[in-house]
Amino acid sequence: MSERQLAAFADKHAWRIPFDTTPRHLAGPGDARHVTHGLAAAGWTRTSDPLSPEIVLTSPDHRYILQFDPQSATSAWWRLRAEPTDPEPSWYAEFGELVPAELIGHLTDALLDSPPTEQPDALQVLRAANWETDEQGTAHSPDGMCRLQLRHLGGHDAPSWCIETRDRGHDGYDGPLIWHAYLHSRTPTHLVNAFVTALASSDPLQRGMHDRTAHYGVVQQPSPFTQQQVVEAHTDRLRAIRAQARAARQHQRLATTAAASAASATRPAARR
Repeated sequence: MSERQLAAFADKHAWRIPFDTTPRHLAGPGDARHVTHGLAAAGWTRTSDPLSPEIVLTSPDHRYILQFDPQSATSAWWRLRAEPTDPEPSWYAEFGELVPAELIGHLTDALLDSPPTEQPDALQVLRAANWETDEQGTAHSPDGMCRLQLRHLGGHDAPSWCIETRDRGHDGYDGPLIWHAYLHSRTPTHLVNAFVTALASSDPLQRGMHDRTAHYGVVQQPSPFTQQQVVEAHTDRLRAIRAQARAARQHQRLATTAAASAASATRPAARR
């Protein structure tokens, strides 16, 4: 993460008067750098052509790959893939063009977190946020425009988490699709929870007034934050991610050293 890249972010937001925008699922995509800057701060590197509009970022351990393709022939602009390791399985997630970047960033930030011992499932998280749930395992946002459900996406895997935001149709939730997100059945629970927690939060997202990518149904109010404070919040988040990533690497080095020492201590002494 270079000073030039941070300056470019600051320049873009310096002239944009921030407006509190709710609900989150209608706020529009926002700035993709909420995701890419966060991953760069965590040590991910760009492994795609620097002159291509497509961005591919790879984690330091090469297990995770994030692809952002604004020229995608499908409705998914973001794809996150986890390669299998022993004993962790592979999984993937994809997000449509109009998914707020802050929600995706909340999930990718959680890649640095260790899974808690006990954690609720996504439906419990949404129920606590006053979303309506039913016996079929479906949850609806208070305005009825965003829905989460378990759905088979093909193959023999367990059902995956599918989140869709749609315009209201003639009979409730059946209008045109605004955006979608799919989280594979093997996606770690704490990552699913990170996404849905950010999705269901009542805290507003910061957008410019009359942002053309926001849905016409959003509610916008002048934000108490200044442009400078928006930039500072972004910088503070990156600083915290760097510190967390640095601590995680140090912990991994110590664990590797301790394992090597233990293996050496139990190895029979060589015969002279």
